[in-house]
Amino acid sequence: MALATLTGIPISAGIAIGKAFFLNRSQFGQVPRLALPGEQVEPEAQRLRDAFEQAKRELAAIRERVPAELKDHALIIDSHLMIMSDPKLMGSALTHLTGLRINAEWALEKAVADLEEAFNALDDPYFRERLQDVRLVADRVRGKLMGQKVDFKTLGSRAVLMANDLTPADTVELQVDKIMGFATVQGGKTSHAGILAKSLGIPAVVGVGGMEAAVQDGHLVVVDGLKGQVIVEPDEEELARYGDLKYQFESYRGAIIRNCHLPGETLDGYRIKVKANIELYEEVAQVIDNGGDGIGLFRTEYTYLNRTALPTEDELFEHYRDLADILSPQRVTLRTLDLGADKFMAHFGRLEEQNPAMGLRAVRFCLRNKELFRTQLRAILRASVVGNISMMFPMISGLKELRQSMTLLRQCQQELRSQGLPYDPDMPVGIMVELPSAVMTAETLAREVDFFSIGTNDLIQYTLGIDRTNRHVSYLYQPLHPAVVRSIKHVVDAAHQAGIECNLCGEMASDPFCMPILMGMQIDAVSLNPQTIPGIKHIVRQTTMDDCKNLLKQVLESPTVARTNQLVRETIFQKFPDQLSFFFSLLDSEEGPSQ
Repeated sequence: MALATLTGIPISAGIAIGKAFFLNRSQFGQVPRLALPGEQVEPEAQRLRDAFEQAKRELAAIRERVPAELKDHALIIDSHLMIMSDPKLMGSALTHLTGLRINAEWALEKAVADLEEAFNALDDPYFRERLQDVRLVADRVRGKLMGQKVDFKTLGSRAVLMANDLTPADTVELQVDKIMGFATVQGGKTSHAGILAKSLGIPAVVGVGGMEAAVQDGHLVVVDGLKGQVIVEPDEEELARYGDLKYQFESYRGAIIRNCHLPGETLDGYRIKVKANIELYEEVAQVIDNGGDGIGLFRTEYTYLNRTALPTEDELFEHYRDLADILSPQRVTLRTLDLGADKFMAHFGRLEEQNPAMGLRAVRFCLRNKELFRTQLRAILRASVVGNISMMFPMISGLKELRQSMTLLRQCQQELRSQGLPYDPDMPVGIMVELPSAVMTAETLAREVDFFSIGTNDLIQYTLGIDRTNRHVSYLYQPLHPAVVRSIKHVVDAAHQAGIECNLCGEMASDPFCMPILMGMQIDAVSLNPQTIPGIKHIVRQTTMDDCKNLLKQVLESPTVARTNQLVRETIFQKFPDQLSFFFSLLDSEEGPSQ
């Protein structure tokens, strides 16, 4: 039996087996808390300013040494430099220091606590996880205050990296070719550690509780990036089982990667585009490497975060243009800002909303703040001259919101024409269909736009009336619920009757059990995490359209989720080649597909 089996969050698939190397444990013990006499307050304040400046210089030097393997991650280091330069963190710490007459370490701790309170009030887990960036910056400053250094000793041989947390700035100091996989105590699904692991193509698990106490340097460990486990000192039987699983996964992965740049085309000639969902410029390399047919959803929100001022039109224009340039001629679909006032407290004031997920967010928020919206629309239009940009509005509930948004877009076009600034007048404009009201009026909306993109995560949530992040009701989150399947088919049919494309994004797009059903509806494109593109393309290439249509017919006639799940499971394992069973077993659970 293993010495310990620890559980975390799987963020990069695969199995790593090797000796543990701990990069950093929790770096600091008890933070000193001292009351200061009046004459020591200003020298202590200067010590805090000096620590910020030293940390900033150190990080800037690391930024210059980013190796080729991590060039795309330089933006993450830039975001940490931005936080260090933002007067909020240092200003808050200085306020505590001078107002309470306390030492710099304690004042910094209180400043981070203030930001924690603000971040934790946000309803979106992605944005709450951005707080980890603030903590990492604070740790670097605290290290300067306390005279401590992170041990960035060179790896002598290949190892499994363990850390309290991990950033690109950390890995610059290491030899990335010697990292077999890694596990961290901190982090979540959208943390930078996950982006790093996917970029390097190595197994990774984050949020592993108890790891610092259980793992010592030199321990034999298994990082299971499929199930999200870290096995410490496995016995011979466990080691053999994981060795076999590692071989199976790498064989499977190698097979699908070799063909990932082939089109997603069925055995009888039906072609579907398999695109990527991304939010960071640095993820573009993953899209290209995994054979993505462009970007079906670029979340534009990230550009607005971790900054003291809203981005300018020129900044956004350059960002969108560069993104389109690097992917040309593949199409890039930009979703306009999908945030609420709770993410812009410094600029618009925080709203007290009982349910922010159904409040002033996305296109509703943008229409309330037209100058913010206008800046983004102008930037997108200017970038459209590259020739491969599409744009879509999120959370459209009906015709009025759509027409208000289109009116503002046309006003921006007129402004650009009058200023002599070029743009693509034929840039495709679409909407996200993610509300039941949009589903029920799909025929009307389809006559007003160039394409639909069905956002399944929100559509399922709003259709079934459940919060999938709520553990008490998450079992009700069922993508193959009859209401969900019929809603999606209704939208696809409405789009095609109007002569426009219908795409789909969200977790359903990467679910191997849902994919044949979506294909049976003749969806035009799916958009998913870049890492899952090769597997989904492989599934498409192993089936026929007749099989997909027959399965869809049976699903539409099924009265219950349980019956649908059983039907899909039996059909897929019968119809697909044996080599796919391994892939399905990794993504499935005992209760059925898409849990």
